[in-house]
Amino acid sequence: MTIKDTVFIYSPLFQSYKFHNDHPFNQLRVELTYDLLKEMKAINDGNIVTPRLATEDELALVHDKKYINAVKLAGHGQFDSEEVLNYGIGTEDTPIFSDMHEASALLVGGTLTAVDYVMEGKAMHAANFGGGLHHGFRGKASGFCIYNDSSVAIKYLQEKYGARVLYIDTDAHHGDGVQWTFYDDPNVCTLSIHETGRYLFPGTGNVTERGSGKGYGFSFNIPLDAFTEDDSWLHAYRTSIEEVAAFFKPDVILTQNGTDAHYYDPLTHLSASMAIYHEIPRLAHEIAHKYCNGRWIAVGGGGYDIWRVVPRAWSLIWLEMNNIKVPSTLPKSWIEKWEKQAPVKLPELWYDSNDLYKPIPRKPEIEEKNALTVSKALHLIRQNH
Repeated sequence: MTIKDTVFIYSPLFQSYKFHNDHPFNQLRVELTYDLLKEMKAINDGNIVTPRLATEDELALVHDKKYINAVKLAGHGQFDSEEVLNYGIGTEDTPIFSDMHEASALLVGGTLTAVDYVMEGKAMHAANFGGGLHHGFRGKASGFCIYNDSSVAIKYLQEKYGARVLYIDTDAHHGDGVQWTFYDDPNVCTLSIHETGRYLFPGTGNVTERGSGKGYGFSFNIPLDAFTEDDSWLHAYRTSIEEVAAFFKPDVILTQNGTDAHYYDPLTHLSASMAIYHEIPRLAHEIAHKYCNGRWIAVGGGGYDIWRVVPRAWSLIWLEMNNIKVPSTLPKSWIEKWEKQAPVKLPELWYDSNDLYKPIPRKPEIEEKNALTVSKALHLIRQNH
C-alpha cells in the first residue's frame, strides 16, 4: 500500500468548533496532529481532502429537525434560554457559541467525506480527527458533542451503501450516543472499551447493555476499572476486538479514537501510556483487511491533554494506515514551533518513560476484575457459537 491509498480530512475551520478559551474541548489538537505529520514528512498535499458541510437532511438521518433548528437559532443568538437547555445547549459542558450549527455540521461533513472516499474506492482508509463526537443524541447535545458525526455516518453508510458497520470506540468515556442510536439494529455492531461509569460521565456502558429487539447481542461494552494500566487495557482490547469482528464480519469499520485513557488526561482516571496508542491502530488495521477489504474510517474523540498525548496518538493512526515506520523521536522542528505556546514540556519520544507514574495499588485486583468483565461481555458470542 502506498501513501496515496489514504486520505486525511482537514480544515483549519475545524477550530471554529470552540466553546470558549477555558473549555477542555480544544480543536487546536487537530492542527497539532496535522502539523506533526507535516514536520515528519509523513503527509503531503495529495493526502489532504477538504471537508464539506453536512446538509440538514443528512443531519436528520439521526437528529430531530426541531433540535437542528434550535442549534441554528442558538448559534445566531436567537434563542429562548429555557428552551435550549431542554436540548442540552447552553450548559457548562456544551455552552452556546457563535455559528455553532455551521461548525458542528462541518465536523459531521468531514466524517461523511471520509465515508464517501472509502466506500467509493477512492481511498482504502480515511481519517477525520475533527470528528468522533459520540455523546450527541437525537434531540440533545451532551458531553461537548452537539451533532453526533459517527451516528450520522453510520446511518449514511447504511442508507447509501447498504453496509454492515462495526463501530469500535476506545474513548475513556462510554460511546453512549452511538450505542443508543443503533441499539435495536442488527446491522450495526458497537464495541466500547471505556472507564466504568461508576466514576465517570456518562455513567452508562455496563456489560449488561447488549442491545434490544433484533439488535440484542450486537452491543458490547467493556467497562474498565479506574487506574487500569497498559497490560490490562490491551488484554481487553485485543480479546474483544478479535472476537467481535469474527462474530459480526463487518463490511466496514469505523473507529472512534478518543485518547483520554492516558494517565495524563485531566478528565479521566485510567493509567494507560502511549503504548496502547501504538497497538490500537495496528489491530484495527489488521481487522479492516481481514474482514472489510481494508475499509477503515477513523475519527477523533475525547482527549484533553492536547499537547503531550493527542498529537502523538492520532499521528500513530495515520502512520499505521500508511505502513510508515514510527521513528524513535518526534521532529525537533515541531517541538520548537509549539513549545512557547505549550503550558507543559512537549514530549521528545513516541513512547512514555517507564516511570510515568508510581506503582498502582491493587493492580492485580484491577486486572482480575477487568479480565472478568471481558469474559462476561463476550459470553453471548461464545454462547451463540
